[in-house]
Amino acid sequence: MFKFFKKQPPKEGEGRERLKKELFDYRKCVDHGFPSKPSALAYDPKLNLLAIGTKSGAVKIYGAPGVEFSGFHENDVSVVQMFFLQEQGRVVSVCSDNSLHLWEVNLHNGKSVLDEVKEYVLPESKQTKVSTSCLSLDGDQVLLGTEGGSIYILDIASFTLLDQFIHQDVVMQNVPDDFKVNPGAVEAIAMHPTNPNKFLIGYNRGLIVLWDNKESNADKTYNATQQLECLAWNRNGDEFMSAHQDGSFIIWSTSDSEKPKEPATTPYGPFPCKAINRLQWKTAKSDPFIIFAGGMPRASYGDRHTLSVMQGENHIVFDFTSRVVDFIVMCRADQCDATDDRTEYDEPHALVALVEEELVVIDLDTCDWPTIQLPYLGSIHSSAITCSHHVSNVSNQLWQKIIDAGHAQNKQYSQREWPIKGGKSLSKDPATKDMLLTGHEDGTVRFWDASSVTLRLLYRLSTVSLFAESHMPENNSNGADEEEWPPFRKVGTFDPYSDDPRLGIQKMSMCPLSETLVIAGTAGQVIILQMEREDREQEVKTTKVNIVSDRDSFVWKGHEALTLREGDIKFAAGFQPTCVMQLYPPAACTALAVHSEWQIVAAGTAHGFGLFDYVQKKEVSTRCTLNATDLLGTSETPMSRRKSLKKSLRESFRRLRRRRSERRNRDDKTKEQKITDTQHIEQHGTEATSETAGAAIDSKPVERVVEARTADDSMSSMVRCLYFADTFVVTGGTHNPSLWAGTNGGQVFIYNLTVPTDKRSADTVMCTLAKEIKLKHHAPVISLAVIDGKARVLPEALEVQHERAKAPDMESAHSVVIISEEQLKSFALPSLKPKWKFKLTALDGSRIRKVAFVNFRSKSADNYSEFDIACLSNLGEVSVYGITTLRQQMVAPAIRKEDINGISSFVFTKEGQGLYLHSPSEFTRVTLCPRFVIEPICMLELRDGMRPEPQAEAFDTGVSKQEDGTEDSQEYDTNDITQGLCDSARPDSPGDITVDSVREIVSENNENVNASTTVVSQTTNVTISVESPSTPELSPQSEQADITALNNSRNVDDDTKAEIERKEPKEGSKHLVDKNLTDSDEQAVIKQMTKHVDAGIAAMTVTSVDAVTAP
Repeated sequence: MFKFFKKQPPKEGEGRERLKKELFDYRKCVDHGFPSKPSALAYDPKLNLLAIGTKSGAVKIYGAPGVEFSGFHENDVSVVQMFFLQEQGRVVSVCSDNSLHLWEVNLHNGKSVLDEVKEYVLPESKQTKVSTSCLSLDGDQVLLGTEGGSIYILDIASFTLLDQFIHQDVVMQNVPDDFKVNPGAVEAIAMHPTNPNKFLIGYNRGLIVLWDNKESNADKTYNATQQLECLAWNRNGDEFMSAHQDGSFIIWSTSDSEKPKEPATTPYGPFPCKAINRLQWKTAKSDPFIIFAGGMPRASYGDRHTLSVMQGENHIVFDFTSRVVDFIVMCRADQCDATDDRTEYDEPHALVALVEEELVVIDLDTCDWPTIQLPYLGSIHSSAITCSHHVSNVSNQLWQKIIDAGHAQNKQYSQREWPIKGGKSLSKDPATKDMLLTGHEDGTVRFWDASSVTLRLLYRLSTVSLFAESHMPENNSNGADEEEWPPFRKVGTFDPYSDDPRLGIQKMSMCPLSETLVIAGTAGQVIILQMEREDREQEVKTTKVNIVSDRDSFVWKGHEALTLREGDIKFAAGFQPTCVMQLYPPAACTALAVHSEWQIVAAGTAHGFGLFDYVQKKEVSTRCTLNATDLLGTSETPMSRRKSLKKSLRESFRRLRRRRSERRNRDDKTKEQKITDTQHIEQHGTEATSETAGAAIDSKPVERVVEARTADDSMSSMVRCLYFADTFVVTGGTHNPSLWAGTNGGQVFIYNLTVPTDKRSADTVMCTLAKEIKLKHHAPVISLAVIDGKARVLPEALEVQHERAKAPDMESAHSVVIISEEQLKSFALPSLKPKWKFKLTALDGSRIRKVAFVNFRSKSADNYSEFDIACLSNLGEVSVYGITTLRQQMVAPAIRKEDINGISSFVFTKEGQGLYLHSPSEFTRVTLCPRFVIEPICMLELRDGMRPEPQAEAFDTGVSKQEDGTEDSQEYDTNDITQGLCDSARPDSPGDITVDSVREIVSENNENVNASTTVVSQTTNVTISVESPSTPELSPQSEQADITALNNSRNVDDDTKAEIERKEPKEGSKHLVDKNLTDSDEQAVIKQMTKHVDAGIAAMTVTSVDAVTAP
């Protein structure tokens, strides 16, 4: 009963609530990496932008580094094809559900964003299913080829189908009698390069028709004997090429339809080959380029994913490790601004290949066609990511050393600059240099620049060369492959295969101030590395640390440890290993800590932990955490605490007996209710609330987790966290170095350390057990930290010396915060008396998965900051807790609870940001602190008049959804608008409209003002427009000047000052109401409308930046 009198944290006032808004705010910022499951590619040569569509419905546009726009389709669709409307900043996407979408890059709040503005759904059936599509030469129409063989034409301006469409029967009427058979679906459409009225129609069974759309007639017909895959024009418009399923391509002359200009060519024949599914034919001053995907011999190389480039005698087959989705060829002729003087040659200079797992750009200007290094869209999952580590505020010296080491590794890349430079980044230069380290399955560590929007690869470190089993020379096999036909060349970085699973990286820790890196792997290997500017050749020694040395009966049945290479090993400039700590048993490392000032490393596994001195390269201490029942070692590392079949069956029978006993006690309704509540708590982990003391006693199991834990659980020995701290462990008057180790069974071991200062290389580091904490609920301890008297987390090693942090308060008492999966709890030091706790699992049934102690800084006040605890639960929710009283400050949903990989990969930064794997190839960046927000802020500038004016629809939008999903559009002219103004407002008024009558209409019934506001392309521009011969057409740039003129119109005649009461539109109305216009603005609008109506024609454009749709 005394627990009801327990001290409670003080209540927070209004000032604290205001401060919370300055400190905490969850926001999703940006995605890093390569889009998952890409399905479409498009390129705008004028604006120099690249667009990628995915199977999940994402549309992403990229330009210069830092320029990025993204959008998502509302429905669950896959993007099949995309087209840029050149120089307009607009993209058309064709989706798998037979829908087409128009996207625009528009200006919002000072930056450009991607908006979906229009949609059209083609009725889906077997005959109308879109099989291919093509943009017209002038960019005004999209030609949609269907499975039924017909072609529909979508008008871009209205975004509806034209009445004109090309039926297959009409095409076949103009075909010679020899070809009059069912040609199959439309497989390809290719626009004539010089005549916008003509295009090629390629049917599945090999029939090709040159169609004149102006005359609605087939000019020529060409028949290939093989199934057609794709078509490509020559720039001169006199020749074209067709690619086929048998791996061949044919060159045709437009003037001769009887036979090909050249016989069919099978580049990799004569044996059966796979289909050439994509083809480009580009001219150059020397020899033309023929670029195609596929066509490999089926028997020998049918499993290869290739892209072949042929130019005269030059012939290279670029070999990828994943399927080729699409490719585009960047040509100087397309990027040329001159339209009248058409250049004679295409002059291709770069090849952009989109494959399933990465983007590869090939330099066609440089001899031997090398690849260009990517400034973004890097393949972060080139090998599966096994762990990640964020390093904040890297010093300039270390940053430059890593940059130089990375440049030395990239000599095989082209020296050309990144060719895609569209848009303009408005983001400021980052204040600090931050780095993200990713550990991979193949034993490599990649260093990424995580300071800004673009995640750029800086340096790659491999641990493979250290071990004998994995060091296999490959020079002979590569030389043999180069002499074979076809001439393959491996490109790209994606390589999902690992030579040895024991090489996988499990934990990493880096001290940027001492330039020390520690890597721990799957086979118990812990590698200590130092940054070096020069290449070195040296021998690396390993030290075996036996964790189970005091358990004679232990038997290890898992994998063996990796064997270190003997003799001198040559290491390139960069991080070079100094020594290796090999744990035994060689199980996967589960916890790692390094203190670079004391120069010691602690590493833990499922069996215990060991402390290692990497100056003297010797073991300091070990601790086996195994119970008596855990002496049979296995290599299994899952964190399941229910591995015994007997134990599971025993618990099941106990539950059955408990339920039977409950049925026998039905007479006692109160007791039955209590039992039911208790059972509900045990099964669902929810908190039982009751006003009676008896109910409070029965709700005791709420303090336990969903699944009951026992002290002899089979995985309770796993070490989950390790921590170094200089604090008060034994007495309150003396502080000394200490090591803290938390286990899966809720135990915390505290060791006193004696670290010599004068003779560091000679004197021995001493380690003795001081105290031990056992949590009653036996929940896994996943993190802990020591707090000084000023509520600050103790700084990391060397931070005080380098003025990165304030010196800790050693005069006041310290406390320690221990965080388990189900609760946060603080203890006073050195007495270990409990102070505060927060029971997360008892509150909502969730468990803590990731924790970080974050220094949150105020958004507006530069001189205020505080330490708090950031957590991520297994439900995908991020939360923040005060470090002193552990009161919850914020909670927000961040990740879907079903996304287990995303939750397990989450990593916090010191500033309150977070990174997690949204997909195997994408990191998503979030932030909990409004002061630190990294998101793309960019601008896309368009030339005047490049984007067509949106079609204005007065009064009613005239758009209604039909049953088939199409939109029915009505148009009105000037007379209709004038008549509508009169009829809708004054049904009994005479035919003539005077200035006075218009004033009365507006003042008596302002609903007409609302009715005359229309939706234009679903953007933020709201237009009322009736064109006048005397009124010039307004461009988007001149609309802003109109707004300024309206805002300056304050001197209005008394006759025109009609008071307008705002009236909300009725339910179901599609009109927009401008809530930003002031009364003076409205009066100015009335005045101008009055003058134009008096002249006979009304013309006015009102632009609102923040127009909102009425409910």
